[in-house]
Amino acid sequence: QVQLAESGGGLVQPGGSVRLSCAASGFTFSINKMAWFRQAPGKEREFVAGIMWGLGSTSYADSVKGRFTVSRDNAKNTMYLQMISLQPEDTTLYYCPAGTGWGGKRRAKSYGSWGQGTQITVSS
Repeated sequence: QVQLAESGGGLVQPGGSVRLSCAASGFTFSINKMAWFRQAPGKEREFVAGIMWGLGSTSYADSVKGRFTVSRDNAKNTMYLQMISLQPEDTTLYYCPAGTGWGGKRRAKSYGSWGQGTQITVSS
């Protein structure tokens, strides 16, 4: 079992930046991929960015490409999401999941462990 804890959320002004962290604990040796998803009320969970734990290869949703950067520190079992040029439409809960499989990094169902989420609110 893998436990995940997101942190770093809060209130940000439009155009501002913030870095989210996701700390993994437990059976971290089983992790092959991690990602960031976000979910607005009444909407489906949306893929934001993903990273393969071993190779470090990354992928992004078109809506965040060029603004968000996902990275990881294997030694600390922690994944990060650097977010810049934030806009009001980025306001929502951000979740970090971890998965043991290799494929389906953009599909929420391919991840078996999820954190509780951290809120990002972009507002002046």
